[in-house]
Amino acid sequence: MNTLHPLRQIKSFVLRQGRLTKGQEQALQTGWPCFGIDETSELLDFSALFGNKAPVTLEIGFGNGESLAQMALAAPTRNFLGIEVHTPGVGHLLHLVQKHQLTNVRVMNTDAVEIIQQRIPESSLDRVQIYFPDPWHKKRHNKRRIIQAEFVNLLATRLQTRGLLHLATDWEGYATAMAEVMQASPDFQTANPTGEAFSPRPEFRPLTKFEQRGLKLGHGVWDLLYLKN
Repeated sequence: MNTLHPLRQIKSFVLRQGRLTKGQEQALQTGWPCFGIDETSELLDFSALFGNKAPVTLEIGFGNGESLAQMALAAPTRNFLGIEVHTPGVGHLLHLVQKHQLTNVRVMNTDAVEIIQQRIPESSLDRVQIYFPDPWHKKRHNKRRIIQAEFVNLLATRLQTRGLLHLATDWEGYATAMAEVMQASPDFQTANPTGEAFSPRPEFRPLTKFEQRGLKLGHGVWDLLYLKN
């Protein structure tokens, strides 16, 4: 069981459900029974959930699911659990899962912090990825950022030894704050052999359309890859 003190609830998102397209609604109806995980209080059994003992990647906040689907398609021997609070994005991912006949993806439509606290077993994850989380760039909102020391400590308990925590952001101020948190954590060390906080984008993380547009305009993107000690 988790021996950490109860984590202060981070409200790191604004609920914007939006309207479901007909395609998203249909994907939710047809895909959820096979690939969705309903809310209960039970710990997740990944071997039973996926039907194998392949390493598990958890993505927190997968947006519309495009990059997660690409990663699952490119790595069929790896299992992927995606958690997203916005239902249209969940519907779109389920559409992609069915379109590409992906068997290595499971989906949750809820707040990730509570799931990690209550339903993810300790030392069960091989990788955690959080790409382009809300930067909450106004100083008075910085406390809502999901990448904080307390949350990183929690993730460490759920990762296996040498498990990877992969963060990415296109906000320089948030990148600096992430680096400070990660470099100060006793549970992680940078995967960059130089010891620097930032690493080149690994090939397994696809470029999003939004990211590609930003790069063409000269915007920066920062990747942080850290291994659990």
